[in-house]
Formats: sequence, structure tokens, C-alpha cells
Amino acid sequence: MIDWDPLYIPFLQRLGMAILAGTIIGTEREFRGKDAGLRTLVMITFGSCLFMILSEHVALGIGRIGDPGRIAAQVVTGVGFIGAGTIITSRNRVKGLTTAAMIWVMSAIGLLIGMGYIFFGLIITIMIFLVLMILSTIERKFIRNKVAAKNHKEEKMKV
Repeated sequence: MIDWDPLYIPFLQRLGMAILAGTIIGTEREFRGKDAGLRTLVMITFGSCLFMILSEHVALGIGRIGDPGRIAAQVVTGVGFIGAGTIITSRNRVKGLTTAAMIWVMSAIGLLIGMGYIFFGLIITIMIFLVLMILSTIERKFIRNKVAAKNHKEEKMKV
């Protein structure tokens, strides 16, 4: 039988909140048909949170004071590697930068929640959600229309 340790409750709260944060942003990305969607961002946020909890627990639970940032620092490196793999260059266009940035940001949020800053992590998640929604609307209404008009004008001049 497993001994229930009261320490598990904050761990489970943190992991649950990491899942919620990943779900909020992942749903937005999934709705827009982006590569890093719901499952990916939930796993990144959850995994980062879990590594931060593990890092904190190992550093402080061995009877001496260690550095809880050691394992967490490796999360940053690993996530950078994953993010770099999502960036594609083709025909003088770069695709996947926002996806790479989302992977990086969601990992940071997972680490933050894993350290116990649950409220702050959820506030940042809401801020990121709002930024994605607002900037998507701005891009759709102003920037893409302007670029399309410019391309149409250039094609007309060639003829």
C-alpha cells in the first residue's frame, strides 16, 4: 500500500494547474490549426512543471541544500532544441517561429507553476491567450490585407 504524504497535495495542485495552462493555450492553437496544439502544449507545460517539482524535491530533500535550478536549466535547453525543430525555412519564408515561441513560453509557465507560483502562472497564461487573440485579429484585419494589396499591385505592374 502506498503511504499518502501530505506533500503530494501541492504537487498535484501544481500539476493540475500546469495541465489547465497548457489546455488554455493549446485549445487556442488547436482551434487555429497550428502544429503545436492541445496535446503538445499540455505535455510541455506538464513536463516542465514535473521537472521543476522534481528539481526542487531532489535539491531540498536529500538532507542538504542543493541547487533546484540544475534540472530546470536542462528543461530550457531541451525545449530550445524541440523549438528549433519546429522552424522551417522554405522559399525565402520562415515558418514555425510562433510555434517555437509557444513551446518556449509554455515551458516557462510550467516551470513557474512547478516552483509554486500557481496564480502568477495562470495570470501569464491568460495574458498569453489575450495576446494571441488580439494579435491574430490585428494581423488578419490590417497586416495580411495590406500585404495582399501590395502583392496585387506589384503583379499588376509586371503585366
